[in-house]
Amino acid sequence: MTRTAYSDAAPYVTRDGAEIRELMHPAVHGNRAQSLAEAAVPPGAETLLHRHRVTEELYHVTAGVGVMTLGSRTFELRAGDTVCIPPGTPHRIRNAGDGPLKILCACSPAYSHEDTELL
Repeated sequence: MTRTAYSDAAPYVTRDGAEIRELMHPAVHGNRAQSLAEAAVPPGAETLLHRHRVTEELYHVTAGVGVMTLGSRTFELRAGDTVCIPPGTPHRIRNAGDGPLKILCACSPAYSHEDTELL
């Protein structure tokens, strides 16, 4: 069984500009086929428009309010909302609130910088 502690997950910045904490990733924790991370977007900030050629992502908002661009659509996301981002779909998210926007990001296959294309 693989277990991680939030306090042991050091934050880093991904290619799209989000601050990420890898909670579970095959390259670090020994799981096999997916990754789970927490993204934090400060008030007024947004990630860069990007897509993943292979990876499907699920975003689950745990705190804050965001405005998501997903393909040609733009819509609000709030704590408790979940969205699926199919492979190849351009996307970004902007923090539209006064506090931090926190998102759990599940990726299958696991997140990789090489699969992230900035647009």
